[in-house]
Amino acid sequence: MEFTIHTQVLLIVFGLGVVLGAVVNKTNFCTMGAVSDIVNMGDTGRLRAWLLAGAVALLGVVILEASGKATLGNMTFPPYRTTNFAWLRYLLGGLLFGIGMTLASGCGNKTLVRIGGGNLKSIVVLIIAAGCAYAMLWTDFYNTVFGKLVGATTVNLAASGFKSQTLGDLTGIGNTAAGLIVAFAIVIFVYISKEFRSNRDHQLAGILIGLVVIAGWYVTGSAMGAEWKEFADFADTKPLRVETQSFTFIGPMGDLARYAMNPWDLSLINFGIVALLGVIVGSFIWAVVSKGFRVEWFVSGGDFANHAIGAVLMGIGGVLSMGCTVGQAITGVSTLALGSLITFVAIVAGAAATMKYQYWRMMNES
Repeated sequence: MEFTIHTQVLLIVFGLGVVLGAVVNKTNFCTMGAVSDIVNMGDTGRLRAWLLAGAVALLGVVILEASGKATLGNMTFPPYRTTNFAWLRYLLGGLLFGIGMTLASGCGNKTLVRIGGGNLKSIVVLIIAAGCAYAMLWTDFYNTVFGKLVGATTVNLAASGFKSQTLGDLTGIGNTAAGLIVAFAIVIFVYISKEFRSNRDHQLAGILIGLVVIAGWYVTGSAMGAEWKEFADFADTKPLRVETQSFTFIGPMGDLARYAMNPWDLSLINFGIVALLGVIVGSFIWAVVSKGFRVEWFVSGGDFANHAIGAVLMGIGGVLSMGCTVGQAITGVSTLALGSLITFVAIVAGAAATMKYQYWRMMNES
């Protein structure tokens, strides 16, 4: 592959993915675990780490946009700030994803991290989720199953005079003010906990994951990003997904499946695919260094079924909601998009309800 600006961007993103994978493995950052800790033990530590990551990413976006160092606008991938406010797809997709990640023992990011750590079950989850995401993105499945419903419930905010669905635009105070208010409110909530302040891993996870998301926005939304997009426009074969974006994992799994079907077409290798691979490599490196690499497989047919069903729900729900526990709940939240907040809440609700049901079922069976 020729060393072009496209190659440079992909290499940087791969490096950021390596950092993300290593940090998540090292700190045991887990969004499903965050919900489980609250539901089962009343422990908010990992939830606070998750929220801190979103707050750091949000502050970064505020600074980047206010300083003119990067521009997100409404044309990101996915289109977080779009004026087509599809509230039902955020809600339904988030619920499906939350249920799915609970059954599959982790979200999209955690699946990749576990693959790097030797978990063979997660490879199966990745394959199934990628296949379902592919169906949602690259076939008529989405239009056939969800198209009419989503279209009928989508609100056109532009018709009411709004420029986007960000909290800053909807409230009229602007994204800088809204971003600072939301970010600092989250930081205060996070650090008011003495237990959180004493846990270095939780703080490390929240801060570094947030910084990785900021870096993704900077690379694709800055002058480098503009050069990258110009290169793509004039390329003989335009590379896929050359847009302003940061880290998300379910949509890219669908792109990975598409590339796997056409491995000779290097134009299909994009930001999301190299980010996925980077996370796996970073997790593997940390697992080896820390001597935590351990091969795991399904313990029963029921275990396989749970993971398979969970993977299907994650692949469908993650694309439907336009993001996952990272793609919407951190990257999306950093844009102040209302849809991202709805997805975040829906994911948590879906996961918590599933955990409650699993506990109820276990108690009845015993």
